[in-house]
Amino acid sequence: MKIISLLLTAVLLATTANVSSQSAREISDKASDQIDFKAMEMTLTLKIYDAKGRERIRKITTASKKFGEINKTIMKITAPADVKGTAVLIYDQKNKADDMWIYMPALRKTRRILSSEKGKSFMSSEFTNADMSKPNMDDFEYKILSSETYNDHLCWQIETGCKNEDIEDENGYSKKIVWIEKGTYLCFKIEFYDFEGELFKIQYMEQYKKQSNAKYFAFYMKMENIENGRESIMTIDKFQIGSNLNESIFAPAMLDK
Repeated sequence: MKIISLLLTAVLLATTANVSSQSAREISDKASDQIDFKAMEMTLTLKIYDAKGRERIRKITTASKKFGEINKTIMKITAPADVKGTAVLIYDQKNKADDMWIYMPALRKTRRILSSEKGKSFMSSEFTNADMSKPNMDDFEYKILSSETYNDHLCWQIETGCKNEDIEDENGYSKKIVWIEKGTYLCFKIEFYDFEGELFKIQYMEQYKKQSNAKYFAFYMKMENIENGRESIMTIDKFQIGSNLNESIFAPAMLDK
């Protein structure tokens, strides 16, 4: 029994050492992989609140699918009527900057979203265009700050800093601090810091649901802007893994369809 106990202790210590020896980049990569879907479709509700609590609601459909090395995502507003048809297309590319386009029905025109606009508001919310795509992990430097319990989740606090000013401009922040749960590698909170290093936004992710492919998806996301008092909430109404859409749908020329 003593030998078994010693063996179990050795295994536990080895496992603990392996976890603690992970770098901030390795932890961040695992967190990114936990929510990486090769294909999915969903409908969501975006609620936008101004500083006085007045509410605007957007209903949005989203489809995402990987073709070769490019993950393509299309998002369209289906309600209300005054913004219905507004659409965003994203080509998420692993080793180069993402390509983005937006179609605005009022102008009947599709245009490319410039790099300088990716850190700007997504559909008038506190989320940004850059928030809608997967970040290029090589654009950042990573550092473990500490361990902290957040809402009963034991997390690493990881600082993710933009490597240069161009990356800061593209993302709309200088750095962020991310709370990643130990064990699950799920992210529950992100603090965003502006170009002067001041905290200006906080994002919360809740209601994670494990899917049939063992990946997770957060069905509730809130972005709180502490500078202007505004906040935006995304709730997932329907989610499915996989998509039967063909690649021709994911083209700038199809955004007005």
